[in-house]
Amino acid sequence: MARFLIRSLVSTIVTMLLVSISLFFLLEVGSGDIALKILGVFSTEEQRASYRAQLGLNEPAWQRYIDWLIGSDLRARRRVGFPFARTINPTTKEEEWWADVNGQLTRWKMENGELFALVRQPDGTAIAQPYPGDWKLEEGREIFWGVDTKNNAVKWVRGQGTRVYERTMTGFREYQDGPVEFLPLRRGLLRGDPGISLLTGRPVAVTLFPRLKNTLTLAGVAFLIVMPLALFLGILAGVNEGKPLDRIISITSLGATATPEFVTGIFLILIFGIWLKVLPAVAVFLKPDAIFSDPKLLALPVMTLTAVELGYVARMTRASMVEVMDSAYIRTAILKGMPFGRVVLRHAIRNALMAPITIIMLHVNWLIGGVVVVEVIFGFPGLGKYIYDAAIFGDFYSVEAAAMLTVVIAIATRLIGDLAYTFLNPRIRYA
Repeated sequence: MARFLIRSLVSTIVTMLLVSISLFFLLEVGSGDIALKILGVFSTEEQRASYRAQLGLNEPAWQRYIDWLIGSDLRARRRVGFPFARTINPTTKEEEWWADVNGQLTRWKMENGELFALVRQPDGTAIAQPYPGDWKLEEGREIFWGVDTKNNAVKWVRGQGTRVYERTMTGFREYQDGPVEFLPLRRGLLRGDPGISLLTGRPVAVTLFPRLKNTLTLAGVAFLIVMPLALFLGILAGVNEGKPLDRIISITSLGATATPEFVTGIFLILIFGIWLKVLPAVAVFLKPDAIFSDPKLLALPVMTLTAVELGYVARMTRASMVEVMDSAYIRTAILKGMPFGRVVLRHAIRNALMAPITIIMLHVNWLIGGVVVVEVIFGFPGLGKYIYDAAIFGDFYSVEAAAMLTVVIAIATRLIGDLAYTFLNPRIRYA
């Protein structure tokens, strides 16, 4: 078992590395000009070039992958020359990057050709003061590397400020004393920082995990309802093979599985949300914990998932149960006079669950990462809708982080499924 777990761990690491490389470069190629999507078609090429530089998109693709995976702070530290410190902004509650200059958390800005240091105070505010700076000579120019107010390591050139465009709520703001080079600071995916969302401008981790919590709640409730019910119906149909009860369960489950999610969802919205008006037609979240304060928001999405999943798992369980009930050892036990209920409960069910357990583990992955249609129909703010919105916009940092999360879940459920086999059949051993 120990060797099996070690091999599983090694294969997991290799799989995730290969997936991350493929995913990153496919999204990099397929996302198009993200600056054009963010700034709009009426932006100029100069504005888009400035924005690409601020986002670090002018770096080579391989360098952006390394920064995304392991972070950019290590190479930025060599350029700035000061250690970095991270603090929480008291207003936004999000992480900020500062340089630790002799015990003082410092950022810099350039105004009218003069460099100012912004020294952080205990209350979270910053005091600006002229900063003589440690200007260095590079190719005949005086340069200075520091940390700006946008969580970037930046390079200024004395007397050669660059025209930089910033996007604001009212349009573009232009200033002349901008840095000539930007290096967005991040810790990397392996350290829990997958970058800044290009869609929202906020850290991906801040926006992703609340969505994951919503999806886990939705998928967990659906799983607790679907799987026991599907197994029960499948076993019931398998034991009563060819009888009216078997026909009813089989036909009903086949119809539910064959109906697409969007048809089932719209049908339920029309009945329970519009005609009867007993359940919310859409999942409108007015606060982060809306699921727990108003559980009815889960009703229609869970019913849709139940209808789709119930039939498939039930039919797989029925097929497995029919095969087991037709085996020689089951017939022998019945002929010896063993009570039928005991034969089913103690011998048939355990072996019949060997095939459905694989389907159940695969459907855990689907419930977590594949509920895009269901979440979009009901406006449910979960992981599926998060991936959909990010993919439509071309927000590759968000898509990559969410996809890697689903890969972790898929690998974990596969391992759980393998271990479940040893419980159901003690003869199985992993070398």
